Amino acid sequence: GSGVVGQTLGGGLRQLGHTVAIGSRTGRPVENWDGAVGTFSDVAAASDTLVLAVKGGVAEELVASISAELAGKTVLDTTNPIADLPPVDGVLRYFTTFEESLMERLQAAAPQAHFVKAFSSVGNARMVNPVYEAGMPSMFIAGNDSDAKAEAAAITRSLGWDVEDMGTAVAARAIEPLCMLWCIPGLRGGSWTHAFKLLKD
Repeated sequence: GSGVVGQTLGGGLRQLGHTVAIGSRTGRPVENWDGAVGTFSDVAAASDTLVLAVKGGVAEELVASISAELAGKTVLDTTNPIADLPPVDGVLRYFTTFEESLMERLQAAAPQAHFVKAFSSVGNARMVNPVYEAGMPSMFIAGNDSDAKAEAAAITRSLGWDVEDMGTAVAARAIEPLCMLWCIPGLRGGSWTHAFKLLKD
């Protein structure tokens, strides 16, 4: 995706030495991005690893349209199923239920791809090399393929996060709602720079 999340993660990965291209429907130059661009299909076909950073409401249709290009590849899924409805007292509204996550729908739309939920529970301002006095924050991931999760975990750690593996794609049913919780301080009080940390004995 060519929005701020895609550009933030793309820029962070490029600083680490990765070759990064940003995809869009048109493949045209992207404002504020001076790197390679292409259509979603072209970028997916040419890439080894993908970051899906598009609006949740269009993600399933997009993934289905490039399913062949995603086959066999790790896809870091940053999307959340945010409905086109106003929040209620700072709580976002989703178009999914607790019985099915958006990532599970995406996995069904491209069954040969290896989706890993990641970067869905923090805002773009702190996605790359977040710094907190309390220490390194936690990024919760989930997916069905162990090799893809290992790759996603390595990428996530390289961007400055502790990684907490929550299991298979079913765990995305719990991870995606963290975005609702994360957004409450922002929507109610204007605070958008926090992150979650899992504390252990």
